[in-house]
Amino acid sequence: MIISRLFYLSTVFCIVTALTSCHEEPLRINHELGIFPDSVMALEGLNTEYDDYNIDIEAGCIESSRQVVFSSSRGSAGGEFNIVQGKIWYQFGQTTGYFRLYSEMTSDTFLGNLIAVFNTSADEFGPLRFFNSRNGLEYMAVATLTEENGLDIVFTSYIPTYSPATHFDAPLPATPFNSPHNDAYLSLGTTGDTAWFCSDRGGNFDIYCITRPWQSELDEWFTSAPAPAVKADSINSSHDEKCPFVKGRYMVFASDVPGGEGGFDLYYSIFRDGKWSSPVNMGPEINSPANEFRPVLGIDLKFENQFLVFSSDRPGGKGGFDLYLTGISLPR
Repeated sequence: MIISRLFYLSTVFCIVTALTSCHEEPLRINHELGIFPDSVMALEGLNTEYDDYNIDIEAGCIESSRQVVFSSSRGSAGGEFNIVQGKIWYQFGQTTGYFRLYSEMTSDTFLGNLIAVFNTSADEFGPLRFFNSRNGLEYMAVATLTEENGLDIVFTSYIPTYSPATHFDAPLPATPFNSPHNDAYLSLGTTGDTAWFCSDRGGNFDIYCITRPWQSELDEWFTSAPAPAVKADSINSSHDEKCPFVKGRYMVFASDVPGGEGGFDLYYSIFRDGKWSSPVNMGPEINSPANEFRPVLGIDLKFENQFLVFSSDRPGGKGGFDLYLTGISLPR
């Protein structure tokens, strides 16, 4: 694969450089930590002329490469959306500060079998994968289009990806979050005790939260009766708020509230003193007059700043919605 060859060539280059520089002054480390550039970079190896969005990155910290899953209409030439897989790889030079970003589609057997149990002849959106430390299992949740309720959230659990498993149980409805309306884009807090998602059960799309019942295991919670959902404080408007993604004390999401750059823009909110702060528009460096959608905030402990992966139908892409990555420094 392209990424594998690039990694091999980069490794060979580093070894050769080290061997030929034995008698020279050692390279100076100018950057103890990496820096994600604040320019918006297209994930060229993942994008097509069709819609490619709703990316999720495997839970945890990205290192040199990371598997990703996302929604795409490429398989039906612009028809229904299914979950597909790919990989992102990057490299940062501690001496030069040079940042390289690569991406490509993959055919990993484990991921292929996993996403196959979610894909139907209808639409699948907003994949989310996460690890449950209480039982050692990984989970994947997806919003799937149903005839009865519109979008419903479904999930399955499985032994983590280092296992040779090739069989996955069919997804089950995540009943606490579903209603007779559209419910999608599940996101969990750090401890897994609070879930955020968006729903149009109130007329327009708003962001809601549900708290796990005391001492309830995750599977028990996800298959329990529908629960009352509370609108996230300080965030919702009379317009549409969608695609919440929570990372630590930050929430990023998309909204078409007036006053932005145009269409859906990306916003962030910070959890302080027991509540979410008023939303802040991420500005013209990230947003455009077109639509920006489903932001995912990532952290690499070897980097000074965070990174944001999102989708946009802005001009200059391959067509429809494309996937992009940019560095971002959110206030503490």
